[in-house]
Amino acid sequence: MKKLLFSSLVLLAFSANAQEADEIKPAAKGVVYGTVVNEDNAVSVNDLTNKLTNGTFEGKLSGKVKEVCQTMGCWMKLEKADGTTLMVKTKDHAFFMPKDIVGKTVVIEGTASVKEETEAKQKHYAEDAGKSKEEIAKIKGVKKEVQFAATGVKVMD
Repeated sequence: MKKLLFSSLVLLAFSANAQEADEIKPAAKGVVYGTVVNEDNAVSVNDLTNKLTNGTFEGKLSGKVKEVCQTMGCWMKLEKADGTTLMVKTKDHAFFMPKDIVGKTVVIEGTASVKEETEAKQKHYAEDAGKSKEEIAKIKGVKKEVQFAATGVKVMD
């Protein structure tokens, strides 16, 4: 009986998450994911490095979405002028973003900090992004990078 009850709870939790992912609003000007974000005082993603204090930044950033998780929409990457990207994760998986957010300019709110990503985690993100097996195989070693934990995302265009 305990196994049946446990299995039912797991199934219910899984279906609730699946349902939430299906109900994500398409990306359009003014749509907010997570907590409400206004664009006042947003810093360009290109200026983030200069705004870090002791390896952290708390506030708002603006940038263009280059990539988004194709599995659930739990992360995205903002492109920078130098061709690199900033990894943006939804804090505590509290919300998800649609696949059609790629190419949109957004304002995000939350905290940036320097993190180390394991090779396994980097490969996981590459799989989520739909990268080829060849691209995934090229990922080697631990990577230190600035990442952003977003509490909210607002589509600007």
